[in-house]
Amino acid sequence: MSDTQVEIGGKRLKVSNLDKVFYPKTGFTKGQVIDYYTRISGALLPHLKKRPLTLKRYPNGVDEKHFYEKRCPTHRPDWVATAPVPSDRHGGPIDYCLCNDLPTLVWVANMASIELHPSLSRAPKVEQPATLAFDLDPGPPAAILECAQVGLWVQEVLSESGLQSFPKTSGSKGMQVYVPLNTAVTYKETKGFSHALARLLEKQHPKEVVSVMTKDLRKGKVFIDWSQNDEHKTTVSVYSLRARETPTVSTPVRWDEVKAAHDAGDADALRFEAPEVIERVEAQGDLFADVATLKQKLPKL
Repeated sequence: MSDTQVEIGGKRLKVSNLDKVFYPKTGFTKGQVIDYYTRISGALLPHLKKRPLTLKRYPNGVDEKHFYEKRCPTHRPDWVATAPVPSDRHGGPIDYCLCNDLPTLVWVANMASIELHPSLSRAPKVEQPATLAFDLDPGPPAAILECAQVGLWVQEVLSESGLQSFPKTSGSKGMQVYVPLNTAVTYKETKGFSHALARLLEKQHPKEVVSVMTKDLRKGKVFIDWSQNDEHKTTVSVYSLRARETPTVSTPVRWDEVKAAHDAGDADALRFEAPEVIERVEAQGDLFADVATLKQKLPKL
């Protein structure tokens, strides 16, 4: 299909190959990817704004080769904002894209960046995390219901520490728990806190939880990945599509939903595809809204 010129938010840009199938199992197309990101943009953009963004691009769909792109492409429109991020590996700073508005989001989606992986920091303070994240990664045969149980334990400890936390599905096989901070803190502090909490839960629940990355130790357990709290790492964005067989989404959920799914043994209650996520936001608003604004101070664990 030939290129199509569109005007969004006063910006003109090209979109192309809208009929190209990106999810072969379901027939979900590139045009539907762009449509999803456009329709979810009101909830998504506050969680991307000013955050250096790593693009995970699938030019030929989810079954074909993909690549990560940290450096914002030089062919970007002049209205796409960027931010320099230090990089020892590249011998100097890299200019990352900042997805601050709808035209940029559509431009990113048109480049087949099916997945969006933002930093936990906001520019220009890229050395200062705005959020603390726990990535709950199950080792088979453990799956999302085991992650739900561990997430509830994480939430309990955080609550006892005076911190509100917000769960989301990964859109893949696990879950994440986000703790909004939005106050002056360092990655050394957030990494130390999250590592201590992971070790605490490993000690309390040794049959279900592991705090080290070693594959051999993770079978049937949930790895609490505290190492994501690092200025050189990213975690998949809330509301991001995932490159799975079907267009699943990293979806914010309520803690009572997590508990109900776990208690009922209902893994499907924690699995959402793009159309369902749009319906949830229309009905419930952005369950992650407070993550972008709530100010909390990191206590001593």
